[in-house]
Amino acid sequence: MLPFSRIAVVGLGLIGSSVVRAVREAMPTVHLTGYDADPDVRATALRLDLCDDIADTPGAAVIDADLVVLCVPVGAIGTVAGELGPDLPAEAIVTDVGSCKAEVARALALALPTHAIVPAHPVAGTERSGPEAGFATLFHGRWCILTPLEGTPEVATERVAEFWRRLGAEVERMDPDHHDRVLAITSHLPHLIAYTIVGTASDLEEVTQSEVIKYSAGGFRDFTRIAASDPTMWRDVFLTNREAVLEMLQRFSEDLSQLQRAIRWGKGDELFDLFTRTRAVRRSIVEQGQDDAREDFGRSH
Repeated sequence: MLPFSRIAVVGLGLIGSSVVRAVREAMPTVHLTGYDADPDVRATALRLDLCDDIADTPGAAVIDADLVVLCVPVGAIGTVAGELGPDLPAEAIVTDVGSCKAEVARALALALPTHAIVPAHPVAGTERSGPEAGFATLFHGRWCILTPLEGTPEVATERVAEFWRRLGAEVERMDPDHHDRVLAITSHLPHLIAYTIVGTASDLEEVTQSEVIKYSAGGFRDFTRIAASDPTMWRDVFLTNREAVLEMLQRFSEDLSQLQRAIRWGKGDELFDLFTRTRAVRRSIVEQGQDDAREDFGRSH
């Protein structure tokens, strides 16, 4: 039995368009309604035939839904939830895909106090954005973390969990604040570092922009891939999860200072030990199927 029969996806960027593609592949009898605030995105979704219906307003998208998936920047979730609230069926379950959970949970609970809310974070994505960037297999073998609100019926949480399992994800549950601390170090801080390194390189007066691009080695090239991620989404992530990000940034700054001292004083053994530990972390990520073990991360040349 399918966990849901009528699903509304609000926000049709990379994640939203991947959700609808995955639903069509895994649950082809489910009726899909989509909505995006950008009329150009709605037009593209119509051209791509992403959904059974593309609504002109968030309320029209959810009027007969039994699951609503909010795929909008985390800073907009409360506003969007408030806009669709008056048209949301009483029995509908609301979830989202944001990479910050504590503030999202508070915003959703405030906007929709009488509805079952199961915040979710599929830990998957690429640096691309927009409805044409999505693909049905994005969630295959990836983790989806659920952070259900206190008092949310267990049956609602399990239905959302089964929804993500049907899309190919592995499901885990976490406390929202714990989720935000974990993701601050595994996702948010790496993006912040990437934005900083690429920005620093572009600002160096003694290295022309053409040289930075022409002589990009693997490390810098990979940082530029991360730094190409959607700017609206990541602006909202850093501001929404600021406390956890700042905490991890402070820890990183302290570790960076220690590394700086090791280089300055020629502590080769200390550097070797650090690089050995970090190499083991990389191997563990590959062994758990969370990245490609092929040379150069599977890139074609």
